[in-house]
Amino acid sequence: MLLHRTTPVNSWRRTAAALSTATLAVGLLAGCGSDEKEPTDKKGNETPAAAGAFPVTVDHAFGSTKVAKAPQRVVSVGYTDDQAILAFGIKPVGMVDQYPNPPGTSPDINTQWPWVKDKWGDTRPEVVMNNGDAGPNYEKIAALRPDLIIAVYSEIDQAAYDKLSKIAPTVGRTKAEKEPFSAPWQDNAIHIAKALGQEAKGTELVNGIQAKLDAAKKAHPEFANQTAVALSWYKDSAAPFTSTDVRGRLVTGTGFTYQTEIDKIADGKFYTTLSPERMDLIDVDRIFVINDKADTEALKKFELFTNLSAVKNGKVSYLLDSEGPAVGAAMSQGTLLSLPYAIDELVKSVG
Repeated sequence: MLLHRTTPVNSWRRTAAALSTATLAVGLLAGCGSDEKEPTDKKGNETPAAAGAFPVTVDHAFGSTKVAKAPQRVVSVGYTDDQAILAFGIKPVGMVDQYPNPPGTSPDINTQWPWVKDKWGDTRPEVVMNNGDAGPNYEKIAALRPDLIIAVYSEIDQAAYDKLSKIAPTVGRTKAEKEPFSAPWQDNAIHIAKALGQEAKGTELVNGIQAKLDAAKKAHPEFANQTAVALSWYKDSAAPFTSTDVRGRLVTGTGFTYQTEIDKIADGKFYTTLSPERMDLIDVDRIFVINDKADTEALKKFELFTNLSAVKNGKVSYLLDSEGPAVGAAMSQGTLLSLPYAIDELVKSVG
């Protein structure tokens, strides 16, 4: 299994440093033409620009970015930022390929999830980075002639941000986020909404999802008395996610108490792999396993896992990641579009 969002931060620095001046010049020149055609989908229909109030200035981890007018060509460099952008009626022209397609299949699975398929329609964005790549493809980004780059749910560093911002105005992760991928999904959603001139709508959408979480808590008060954890099978080890990861936040958002001891040994990462002597950290009341079939079967054969009380008592929710209903993908993405689906399926899995 490839855990999503695992690119080492230092690799961004190396990739950014290798970006040529010529590539940046292409991006700068591409944005200067006055006779550029409006972006279109596969059928030639024009894709709308962002509706909203402009100009806007967005403060973020790398400084401040002014978006002077409604963007028409938005590139998503964050792993799931494309879904937040879609939630505001804008189809990114470039995105990160977070989940690799099965060999020989099309269209891109990332445009076919139940919660985004109707939003994408016939539009097929350019892939500017694959999950696991050292960094984004700057040449591709420049060639797309973006007028806004969103890099919020991303581990880019200052060097990478500086390179991207020479191609187009770039909005990095929230100013308050200490470690990549640790910001609350609510903050990320409103942050992106502001960059698109739609902060009020972003707040409205966030409040709607929060109301859904609150309703789940109210309907299941028993969750509050249970300690829980979300994990995957990775590199022949149990790999639990932290409480600040989107999966952990969804678990607590529905009312469960998270096993926060995992955060301490994760040391700033969004997950950790457990040595045999630390399997006690997932000896909790409820376990949510996010894996596709092959890795789920491998985990079920792992004796240290099968000996856990929750497993013996049938208190494990096995949630397929990219296969079948793809509940794991919805949890892992934790976006304005995927969360309503993820909340319903997570609660249903508990029975």
